[in-house]
Amino acid sequence: MKVIHLSVECFPVAKVGGLADVVGALPKYQRELGVDASVIMPFFNRKFTQENEFDVVAVGEFYQGSALLSYELLKERNDVLGFPLYLVKIPNLLDREEIYSYQDEADQWIAFQHAVLHYIQNNEISPDVLHCHDHHVGLIPFLTKWSNDFQSLKNVKTVFTVHNGQYQGWMSWSKGIIIPAFDTWKWGLLDWDGLINPIATAIKCCDAYTTVSEGYLKELYVEANGLQNLFFDERDKSVGIVNGIDTSYWDPAIDSLIDHHYTILTVDDGKADNKLKFCKEFGLDPTLPLLSYIGRFATEKGADILPELIENLLKQSSGKISIFILGSGDAEIQQRIQAVASSYNKDLAVFFGYNEQLAHRVYASSDLLIMPSRVEPCGLNQLYALKYGTIPVVRKIGGLKDTVIDVEEGGYGFLFDDVDAEEAAGTVSRAVKYLSYADNLTKTRDTAMALDYSWNKSAKKYIELYNQLV
Repeated sequence: MKVIHLSVECFPVAKVGGLADVVGALPKYQRELGVDASVIMPFFNRKFTQENEFDVVAVGEFYQGSALLSYELLKERNDVLGFPLYLVKIPNLLDREEIYSYQDEADQWIAFQHAVLHYIQNNEISPDVLHCHDHHVGLIPFLTKWSNDFQSLKNVKTVFTVHNGQYQGWMSWSKGIIIPAFDTWKWGLLDWDGLINPIATAIKCCDAYTTVSEGYLKELYVEANGLQNLFFDERDKSVGIVNGIDTSYWDPAIDSLIDHHYTILTVDDGKADNKLKFCKEFGLDPTLPLLSYIGRFATEKGADILPELIENLLKQSSGKISIFILGSGDAEIQQRIQAVASSYNKDLAVFFGYNEQLAHRVYASSDLLIMPSRVEPCGLNQLYALKYGTIPVVRKIGGLKDTVIDVEEGGYGFLFDDVDAEEAAGTVSRAVKYLSYADNLTKTRDTAMALDYSWNKSAKKYIELYNQLV
């Protein structure tokens, strides 16, 4: 079976969030299970493309509205990611450094999708499935069925994965003129509330859609930024499949980015050694429980309650807990966190920005990880934490409640109900008290590290879905 994954992010080529981690791992695990899986994504002028070798395997041109666009399809020469990687390069459109935030994003993603389909059809590529990830490629299921230019692809099955239904790729109908020519009787498939809505289009037109956890699928039926009725109406072709993690990259036994390796048998000493070096570097007390936050400063991540949450904890438990924050995003949230850090510099350390190696070190060194998310389709941070014996303290939402079970229910984490600083702080305090008993700590860490959240199970579920369609 031949499957082509289409995405604008793929770790380590270009990453903003969890989408990149999924696309950078799932195809590799599928290939190990016998599927001919590959990835096509836009070209970005970043470290990965500068340091690796690429061959031009196809060229082509097409009109986007009145503009004649030329593209190159580049293949990474050595399959360093464990699967074939192809990049679409279009001068002045898909050859930039940043992934997002350009004024002509709609033009970029339409051009990317047009080029992909042009390449597949003109080079007689015969995929069984086009697996489309998020709204940037949401027009693909529509174009394969209803574009006049791509009738040979009409029978190719399309799977669409919703990584985050809040971002839908809305564009005005003025962009309709640059979409590849289509059966105008089908314009309604593109429309939602007077705008072209790529996620709505994908859900209407794909052969199956998936979400990145079962819990998130059910939540989309209730709240999906205006699309909840559509998700519910199309539920017969839906399936929730929880994300996995790439254990060839996220495993404290072999992780080249952490200071000391450890396994489930040596977790206590291993984490203590990592924590000692980490805390010394950031001026924290290694004898105290270490709570960390890793992620974007965004309201959907609950980061807006972090300053109050931190202050509550440090007022109540000063000298009893250390906190480390690694993140970036909303400037106001960052300023508020900085203000708290200035007042509690002995108990709180922050790193504004993102550093991949530092993130690995945080997981290896921390005792607890806080995730107060308002929206969390799956969440990968809690899965990384579990693998590293770091106990998650999470809000009971989306994929978090699918993957974390509270210790009071025989599980290995701590859950709270609301995006509320006081409740979250109380749950952290509950966790600290519970884990202060050596037997509880050992049992909880061992249970967490023994869980299998690798991509093996999830990759098999995707393959089962493909087989049902094909």
